[in-house]
Amino acid sequence: MTVPDWLRPVIAAQSRTQQFRRYSLPPGATARPSAVLLLFGESDGAPDVLLTERASGLRSHAGQVSFPGGAIDPDDDGPAAAALREAAEETGLEPAGVHVLGTLPTQWIPVTNYAVTPVLAWWREPSPVRVVDPAEVASVHRIRLDDLLDPANRFQIRHPSGMIGPAFQVGALLVWGFTAGVLARLFKVAGMDKPWDRTRIHPDVALVRQRRGEQ
Repeated sequence: MTVPDWLRPVIAAQSRTQQFRRYSLPPGATARPSAVLLLFGESDGAPDVLLTERASGLRSHAGQVSFPGGAIDPDDDGPAAAALREAAEETGLEPAGVHVLGTLPTQWIPVTNYAVTPVLAWWREPSPVRVVDPAEVASVHRIRLDDLLDPANRFQIRHPSGMIGPAFQVGALLVWGFTAGVLARLFKVAGMDKPWDRTRIHPDVALVRQRRGEQ
């Protein structure tokens, strides 16, 4: 299958698995398996990635920007099938137009005890996307990679736990937590990073939202 040149470093990054193992599941621990879809495409010739904004009423990660995805069901044929199913349920995309490229190492999210497998994919035949269930998803976005990689849109953020991690601000969307961590690591490993100010640290998520005028 033919893919655009800009996507080749992303595909090659999959082989450098050790650089994605920061949050591996501790030995002997158990967690609920889940998968997310890192779906790369093009809008008007510009590379982009599909992201969703979670509904504010959800019990976990409410209001956060995230990749489409969710728990792997017993009937799913592995992480890729689960990620595609969840993406279709959340955004209405047509799975037949998506080519799965592979997976990144499974990451553990301690706060929810999920073991999340990121599934890399190329949107070879893009289909319309939208909010399918407002109870789960507040909005759906195709975000240009140029906007995510713009140094002016990048900073670090202090999580409520005290940990400091990468973040992106694209328009009204604040990308932080697991999603920002996966994107930032992937961009770095793929050699797509542009120099940005890592000393610019916002004290917490609530402050950033306040500056954006959110409640």
